[in-house]
Amino acid sequence: MAASRSARLPAVLALHRRANEAAASAHNVEAIRLLRRALRLIENSGDHTADWVAARIRVRISLALATSEVGSTADGFRGLKRAGAELDELPDGVLRRELNAVITGQRALLLFRVGRASESVALFDSIIPELAELNTGGGLLLARTLTNRAQIHAETGRLDAAAADFDSAIRLASEYRLTRIEGKARHGLGDLAQLTGDIPGALRHYDEAARILEDAAPGWVARVRLDQARALLVAGLATEAARHLDEALPDLRRNRVIQDLAEAEVARAAAALLDGEYVAARRLAVAARRRFLRRGNLPWAEVAALARLRADATEVLERGNRPPARLPLALGAVSDRLAELGLRDETAAARLLAVRLRLRRGERQVAADLLGTVPTPRRTSPVDHRMLLRLCRAELAVATGNRRSALAQARAGLEELGWARDRMGGLDLLCGTAVHGQELGRLAVGLVLCGVRGQDGARRLFAWQERTRAQVYRYEPLPAIDDPVLAKYLAEMRHIQRTVQQNRLAGKPVSALENRYAWLQREASRLGWYTSQWGRPRPVATPDQVAAELGERVMVTFVGHGDALAAVVVRDGRFHLVRLGPLDDTVETTRQLRADLDALAPDHLPAPLASAVLSSAWRRAERLDEVLLRPLRRHLGDRELVIIPTGSLHALPWGALPSLRGRPLSVAPSATAWLGAASAASPDPVVLVGGPGVPGSVGEVRSLTSVYPAATLVDGDTATSDAVLSALDGSGLAHLVAHGAHEPANALFSRLELVDGPLFAHEAARLANPPERVVLAACELALSHIRPGEEALGFAGALLASGCHTVVGAVARVGDHASAEAMADLHKRLAAGMSPAVSLAEATAVDPFRRPFLCLGAG
Repeated sequence: MAASRSARLPAVLALHRRANEAAASAHNVEAIRLLRRALRLIENSGDHTADWVAARIRVRISLALATSEVGSTADGFRGLKRAGAELDELPDGVLRRELNAVITGQRALLLFRVGRASESVALFDSIIPELAELNTGGGLLLARTLTNRAQIHAETGRLDAAAADFDSAIRLASEYRLTRIEGKARHGLGDLAQLTGDIPGALRHYDEAARILEDAAPGWVARVRLDQARALLVAGLATEAARHLDEALPDLRRNRVIQDLAEAEVARAAAALLDGEYVAARRLAVAARRRFLRRGNLPWAEVAALARLRADATEVLERGNRPPARLPLALGAVSDRLAELGLRDETAAARLLAVRLRLRRGERQVAADLLGTVPTPRRTSPVDHRMLLRLCRAELAVATGNRRSALAQARAGLEELGWARDRMGGLDLLCGTAVHGQELGRLAVGLVLCGVRGQDGARRLFAWQERTRAQVYRYEPLPAIDDPVLAKYLAEMRHIQRTVQQNRLAGKPVSALENRYAWLQREASRLGWYTSQWGRPRPVATPDQVAAELGERVMVTFVGHGDALAAVVVRDGRFHLVRLGPLDDTVETTRQLRADLDALAPDHLPAPLASAVLSSAWRRAERLDEVLLRPLRRHLGDRELVIIPTGSLHALPWGALPSLRGRPLSVAPSATAWLGAASAASPDPVVLVGGPGVPGSVGEVRSLTSVYPAATLVDGDTATSDAVLSALDGSGLAHLVAHGAHEPANALFSRLELVDGPLFAHEAARLANPPERVVLAACELALSHIRPGEEALGFAGALLASGCHTVVGAVARVGDHASAEAMADLHKRLAAGMSPAVSLAEATAVDPFRRPFLCLGAG
């Protein structure tokens, strides 16, 4: 009989191992099933020898932790208490000491889960020396415990201690080949980097952790995606964060990892809020709070309550409504509860939102008193919290009539945001951070705009505009660091895109290929965030620098505030403010004009239809001309223009407006960007690229060899992405005749279609020596996706940000013949030594509605 019972012990231990494997991959429901089965075997054995008692204690410990993940932490504490009581059945010795340390470590972990961090650290501190002395379990227990303590150190701001524990855990993992522990420790290093504001470093660690854990603990990858999403929210990339969370949430629900599921819902609510999806943000926050309460996790329940109130407050503030009295009261109550729980940053956020609501209700003194209770930001406080504090101080100063103090707060806040931006990696991250400063920028611009008096006021407004718009273009690109994984993903995307086109023509299914393409695009984006830093920051251009560089040209920088549109005109060193018409009507008319131009583009449009569309386009162009340019006429004269648009006006075909027909002009995202591109460019050497599928004369780039006899020609079967990139590198003028597509959801994947598939903006933007001038004879590749903070990015924008001085491209569809004729006229003039702005003006004046090309950057 004894032999029979002993024979069952290996089965019990095997079930325990399988359960731990399942729990380590976040499959806690499966772990609980296996552990309960193991307990039944133990109970049926009737054996009370040390081996069986130890097995029972280990099973109870694992069961307690798995139960706490899918149920409540109270159940977990009860399970650990029961396991601890059974230690008395073991004799004194190494085994008993080890199991006691394990129980203590799991209790410490649960204490951390419910927000009792100091108690948790104290317990870990008590057992780590003993685990190091016992040196049992092949280093696993010690490495796991160090990783858990490191996470708590990180959460409580002891960053150096956290880093030391993670490094120790990784050394143990390497020594004992503990792959799973290494992945989790690297995950922790990502959290640590995020806390210190090193978002590229955090994303790099998260990707390393995900690659390790995909094999070692696949269920844990959803947790990594959760923290990646949090890092992306810090960088202002709400759409990308939402995508990460939408990937993780189904796994977390399926595995019933309740704590992580609820945390992911809070993060998803934050992403929804950044995108203005208030209903979704509230729904997610309420669902998360219910889950936390069921687990008995009060600190996180209050965090979720704050997420719900943040959605309510943000919606009220965004819509300009008078806030109901209950909302600041509710935020005040939540902030007090958060303060009692020691959650400083969350306390500050709740009180700052209440301050904004009090000010909106006209309760200045209450708001001032409340602002005085806001905790001071710490080194690890997120940048959006810092910007909110600056905004509240500025709004209070406005409410008390202290305009100078408000502008000082705005200036200091934007400088802080600039420091955070300077630490970002890829172009996407640089763009995204602008979202955190947009309200502060709007407040400052609005204050200055309302107070403009004479030239000095217009000059100040110009300077403030430069502080708040298109900051990504003031970075001097650094050499890209080659990443073979990124190159592999882009090559596969190219192949898939080409195969999809072929399969569509053949009537074959493409959904699986499209899904793979989407996955590769996401992975390439992730790598692009941190594989190499984008650029070195340069100072924002001053009004004097811009005025000196303009010479005889005139700059018009458009200012949108609320529904008001204005323009600052810079001419002969003098600055003038001109107030224009309503912004919303102008934006809508711009959209309608572009729709007309798209409809007018086909080469063989029936004459009656072409006449009707052309008539509509004329009316809309005249309406825009009347609003945008006629009030500026006395300042513009007949001089060459530099235009700095605002918002959707980046997509306006400016050459189609009657006042600008045949007038040389260039369009830039900011005066700083224009100034950086304004140095003289050499047109040599010349590269002519002809992509596939372009009919008729447009595809015959060879005709341009008569204009540029020494040009490098890349066309036909030789027009592959590698060949084109190689030819572009170091060129003076590049002419690209190829079909293209603007990708508004991810501008860096806007593309030119070549023989072997697409050439992405992502690749063209990282050339070591980008072309001085680029002509894009392809539809819509001058379009940009306008992000918060006037960050305009697309294929052309990526080229400008990479160091190209001038990009000529279309902002609407262009017919093949119209494009061919416009390009022939353009290059005759360029080859004769005319500037790009003058050349394009004369080339498009013939038919500006069918030649909607712009000269971007420096003209």
